[in-house]
Amino acid sequence: MSRRNGKPDIIIFTAVIILLSIGLVMVFSASSVMGLIDYGDPYHYVQRQTILAVVGLVFLFILMRIDYHIFQYLALPGLLLSFILLGAVLFAGKDTAGASRWIRIAGFNLQPSEFAKIAMVNYVAVYLSNKRENVRKFFSGLLPILVFLGAQFALILMEPDFGTGIALVFTTLVMLFAGGIHLGQLAFISVLASPLLYYLVTFKEYRLKRIFAFLDPWADPTDTGWNVIQSLLAIGSGGLFGLGLGKSRQKFSYLPEHHTDFIFAILCEELGFLGGFLVIVLFFIIAWRGLRIAMRAPDLYGTMLAIGITSVIAFQALLNIGVVTGSLPVTGIPLPFISHGGSSLLMSLISVGVLLNISKQCSD
Repeated sequence: MSRRNGKPDIIIFTAVIILLSIGLVMVFSASSVMGLIDYGDPYHYVQRQTILAVVGLVFLFILMRIDYHIFQYLALPGLLLSFILLGAVLFAGKDTAGASRWIRIAGFNLQPSEFAKIAMVNYVAVYLSNKRENVRKFFSGLLPILVFLGAQFALILMEPDFGTGIALVFTTLVMLFAGGIHLGQLAFISVLASPLLYYLVTFKEYRLKRIFAFLDPWADPTDTGWNVIQSLLAIGSGGLFGLGLGKSRQKFSYLPEHHTDFIFAILCEELGFLGGFLVIVLFFIIAWRGLRIAMRAPDLYGTMLAIGITSVIAFQALLNIGVVTGSLPVTGIPLPFISHGGSSLLMSLISVGVLLNISKQCSD
């Protein structure tokens, strides 16, 4: 049980519950037509999402009551398990639209990359808390993390899932910066990574096309620019108050992935600017309270773990909304708590459960 029997951060909990509720409503609204066409059941997708939401909330409440320090002992086993799962998905994964990112288990699709992000966050938190004095040393401090990070990134990239890989790298670098990495080392890593990033973007033609579509989606409106244009049409047609719940027009085979990666566009179309603004504010609240928990955590491990969890959720939200609004190139990143996707939802709720447990042990 928790070392300090305080109260969990009710503000984060409330924000997550509101986002989860909005997500279930929007998944039903966005996927009902597709569910009726594909499965003859308009409730197909929302039923699966609801089941996983309930399971995720059960885990959240359990982890909220279990002392987070126990996860220190699971850092290395969890990281090794993530490598096994990432390797397995390359050989036995379910192929969808040219990508192999899921393993079928008990009727549900497990996405190992979602677990890998949390496993890396926990490992880096433990590593930084145990080797704080060596964090500014490259070979004895920084290099082991970079090796594991590079291996995970390579496996995720082979699926391929460039967006999740970028989220993994960003979160790890944020934790290293917060843990006291020398700014010169961070600049050195950035310089070394720049040619690699350029190669990864230009090596695959579809990634390069996404960059051009981001710069000018109207240059190819029926192909590479289609997603962004349809997303912007959905957002723009929503106006201030929206067309009304369930009244989206873009979900009728105009906007691809309208119940997953682009669900925020459907939300803005149906609930308007005010609905979209509410979601952004709720994510901002989670980021603010998460960093507050990190600053008040009882030890360095709790601080690093809170920073990592908060960074994962906040960066994914920023990346997804940036893509949907045409502010960033298209990547396949779901919107936490909102998008349809069991692995993302489950790992997000599990992460929040750990974050709430840290909040119970924070100093006043």
